[in-house]
Amino acid sequence: MGIAEIMDKIVGLLWGLPLLVSVLGVGIFFTIKSGFWQFRYFKHAWKYAFSLLKKDRNNEEKGGILSSYQAVATALGSAIGIGNIAGVASAIAIGGPGALFWMWVCALIGMATKMAEITLALYYRTKDPDGEAYGGPTYYLQKGFKEKGFFGWRPLAVIFGFGIMSDYFLGMSAYTISEAVSVTFNINQIAVGVGFAILVYAVILGGIKRLGEVSAVVVPIMAIFYVLAGVFILLKDASSLPGTFELIFKSAFKPIAPVGGFAGASIMLVARTGIARGIYSNEAGWGTAAMIHSTAKVDHPIKQGLLGIVEVFVDTIIVCSITGLVIINTGVWNSGLSSSALALKAFESGLGTWGSIILTLGIFLLGWTSVTAKYTNYEIILRHATGKNYKIRKTIIKLMRYGVALPGLCLTIYAVKKGIPSSIIWLFADMVTALPTFVNLIAILLLSGKFFELLRDYNKTKLGKSQGEPSKIKLFYEDKSKITNK
Repeated sequence: MGIAEIMDKIVGLLWGLPLLVSVLGVGIFFTIKSGFWQFRYFKHAWKYAFSLLKKDRNNEEKGGILSSYQAVATALGSAIGIGNIAGVASAIAIGGPGALFWMWVCALIGMATKMAEITLALYYRTKDPDGEAYGGPTYYLQKGFKEKGFFGWRPLAVIFGFGIMSDYFLGMSAYTISEAVSVTFNINQIAVGVGFAILVYAVILGGIKRLGEVSAVVVPIMAIFYVLAGVFILLKDASSLPGTFELIFKSAFKPIAPVGGFAGASIMLVARTGIARGIYSNEAGWGTAAMIHSTAKVDHPIKQGLLGIVEVFVDTIIVCSITGLVIINTGVWNSGLSSSALALKAFESGLGTWGSIILTLGIFLLGWTSVTAKYTNYEIILRHATGKNYKIRKTIIKLMRYGVALPGLCLTIYAVKKGIPSSIIWLFADMVTALPTFVNLIAILLLSGKFFELLRDYNKTKLGKSQGEPSKIKLFYEDKSKITNK
């Protein structure tokens, strides 16, 4: 049995029925109990998101490091990356067109899941002596579980942290990015990896604030450019779109026989691949975006949670759909290719050489913002793990900043020398996503009462008859009665 088969079996166990049911079940729970809030107030979420573009809200908001817009841009930068291009392509290559359907399902209910985890991250965050606020799943595991009288937060926090830090040491994104640039421009892949590492350091060494500033500029421009290119390709062959959607829906619930270079897939494989890659892309349920959002300056936790709805929609329903529909509609999905190579072939078939160039630029720039944005997660995990040991924290964070690009560069060199296919690299992605997702889903489910309390307050003071009435909600670190739980 080769390494690919072994890894596939491990991923099959990690992303087995229990985790798939948990992802869908938790999303459905928050959707139904909130009264389908993400759909009823979808327009409200977008209105708030657009309002952040019109004016600087720093004077109205409090806590944190980044403005709300910078936080959502950074979180989108983390989400919209190679997962939207190479990740979608590899999902279709393994699970067939039906994988895109399960990504859509994961996104629609995941909007509620992501809203909940971001809200809890804002509420339970901790303020450092320097005035900067940080939060995320490890924080609400500790504080929320203590508040509710639950036991066992430490083992769960360790498992979550292990999964997130595994992503740091694997450096999968750098390999996929260097592969795409190397293939398109016929440049040595290792040389591309070195250049990419330098660009990563250019942002990372400036700290979290610089991450927000770069993401606020690069992410919207590149995402819009990529979507427009994809829409143009689809419109060129619009007559094939009805058949493409029919194939997507049919193959989501029916085993797919081998065809062309496609090896065939069971319904379980289709669903598993679509949901796993969907979460890796939009991060709903994974808990990673909650850490980035926790640094935002905002006066009500639900406000930042609203942006989770927008993020998931943009990431999956728009950007991932563009990638998937282009791959399927151009007929290259069963070519036997995978990852960035499959996406490149699809865009090239629609736009010629320019298609490859546009896609490569998309992979490179969005991958760049994704890798740099994910650094925020690693730093927040270590900040929580080191507690009040500020000297140790400072040393570890400094070492981590200087080492952040090395795993990706080492993986690129090793994979090129050993000829490791990109499909195996994406199995690593599925592995590092599974454990943190499972832990995070347990946490937000057990702390759902606090989320719904915050949501009721927001509905009353921001949306209901008592609009304009001051909120009675205090962030956890502002409540003096809870100061001992910090």
